[in-house]
Amino acid sequence: MQGTMDLLHSIRTLAERRGVFRSDAYFFVLEALENAMEAMEERGHITGEDLLDWIRNLGRERYGVMGGDVFNSWGVHATIDFGRIVFHLVEAGLLRKRDEDSLSDFVDKFDFQDAFALKVFEEQG
Repeated sequence: MQGTMDLLHSIRTLAERRGVFRSDAYFFVLEALENAMEAMEERGHITGEDLLDWIRNLGRERYGVMGGDVFNSWGVHATIDFGRIVFHLVEAGLLRKRDEDSLSDFVDKFDFQDAFALKVFEEQG
């Protein structure tokens, strides 16, 4: 329980110190990352692009057509912002990265308006 409380405190402190994204965005990225890791047969590295797929899918599942609006309310306006969150977590020592990992892995991977458009959900329905 103490470890969970420490993580909550660390994320909230990070969000306040950075002042860019709400703590919800950091928690969401960590949840999407955990989902991705659980889906792997053997835990390993998740690429930026793969993580963004998990973020988009979790956003669709949790927020539906409002996904983009929710992300925007957290200060996240494009996929690069999720990359910034990941690198904030790395700098804070909460995640690790490989030498080849780069913020550019998160640039323009999907558009929030397209990813959470009603037509996407109608096609899935």
